[in-house]
Amino acid sequence: MHPQSPQCRLTSWPDFWFADNTLKHVVLKMQLGNKTPTLDPSPPTPAAAAGPDLTALLSDELLLRILGALPDPLHSHASLVCKRWLRLLGRLRRSLTLLDWSFLHRRLPLRFPDLTEVDLVPASFASPSSIATAGVLLTRGPVSVRIDPHAEPPIGECRFLPTDVIDRGLEALARGCSGLRKLALVAAASEVSLVTLAVQCATLQELELHRCTDLALRPISAFENLQILRLVGSVEGLYGGPGVTDIGLTILANGCKRLVKLELSGCEGSYDGISAIGRCCLMLEELTICDHRMDGGWLAALPFCENLKTLRLQSCKKIDTDPGPKEHLGSCPTIERLQLQRCQLRNKISLHALFMVCVSVREIMFQDCWGLDDDMFRIASICRWVKFLSLEGCSSLTTECLESVVLSWKDLQRLTVVSCNKVKDDEVSPALASLFSVLKELKWRPDSKSVLAMSLAGTGMGKKGARFFRKRLQARHHSKGKAGENP
Repeated sequence: MHPQSPQCRLTSWPDFWFADNTLKHVVLKMQLGNKTPTLDPSPPTPAAAAGPDLTALLSDELLLRILGALPDPLHSHASLVCKRWLRLLGRLRRSLTLLDWSFLHRRLPLRFPDLTEVDLVPASFASPSSIATAGVLLTRGPVSVRIDPHAEPPIGECRFLPTDVIDRGLEALARGCSGLRKLALVAAASEVSLVTLAVQCATLQELELHRCTDLALRPISAFENLQILRLVGSVEGLYGGPGVTDIGLTILANGCKRLVKLELSGCEGSYDGISAIGRCCLMLEELTICDHRMDGGWLAALPFCENLKTLRLQSCKKIDTDPGPKEHLGSCPTIERLQLQRCQLRNKISLHALFMVCVSVREIMFQDCWGLDDDMFRIASICRWVKFLSLEGCSSLTTECLESVVLSWKDLQRLTVVSCNKVKDDEVSPALASLFSVLKELKWRPDSKSVLAMSLAGTGMGKKGARFFRKRLQARHHSKGKAGENP
């Protein structure tokens, strides 16, 4: 069989399709890598050149002042403009909460060199991949805990990063962010790394230690300018540990004599530890005790805090199991503010001892305290110089008891009553109403239902729904009656 000659060969589809020279020119341009193929045979025009970067003429200091005027939500968008803006906006960042520990020793000192507040606690929890795979993991954000359905309680304690990993991160932080003023971390680091951090960050004024122990407080004296300290010994349902006892409180008292604010959360202790803090920390003005495990008798040590102005109790299941004889309690005349938040008030003796120690208090606040009934609240009448009273979430307190106590305070100037359901508007006597008229500040919202009714008065919103459903019910009965008449 002879091959076909070129004259007799049938026309193929490509030859038929691209018989026109113009189309062939287009295909040639596409093969050459033209990004914008077109049927126009004319050569493409070059793209317009980008204009010059006018911000390049500005110095870093001047551009920092301009970028600093931007609102905080716009900083993340502005950092995408160029590398220079990204670097400068990183210098404007002052506070940071770390979620990934690897970012600490790799990029954080270069990315944010001028940080003053750093929270390392969320990144200190071990990732789920580093926890044993046996059992079920409950994960919420950076925290992962192991669940054992056969244990009581079923939720185990969370795990933290190894000590050597935390040490390397703290050393990198100390080298790159020497201007820190506030730091929160887990007290799982070695003593050497904490001392290095204290030496490099000489301006550190506020420190927060989680899972703190007595041994973790040994290098606390290296922080010479420390003024605010928060110690978290254990958190129920999350993590536990040896905690802080009188030994740790004594080490703290002798090492941090310039403390102004101190918070003890989940810590143990007794009279000896609190009295040591009062004798040594002469500048202490605010003391917060949260969910304490202290032994009985610690209230009697508060008079040693001669400059204490604010005493705050938070989430305490007890105040003092054994405050001791009344004649041995004494009083702290400098305390001006007493705040109880989410506390369980079970014992009248301990509450009476608390008010005896704080007999000269000027401001009293109860917020969501369980067990604050009329008998408990009447004990507060021993404080004669109260100028401000705040009651929130006290559902067992009645109007009669509130009136009897409030009228006994001749210097009362401000009153706040919110969400106290047994305090009724219609039970307010003329004497209490006349007191309301002379107060400098009054916030009166005792019953949420009455507040809602007052806010809806005149709008008709509280009645339209009832009228609507009444019409629907009548229409339904009417239709059923017609169905019965026509079987």
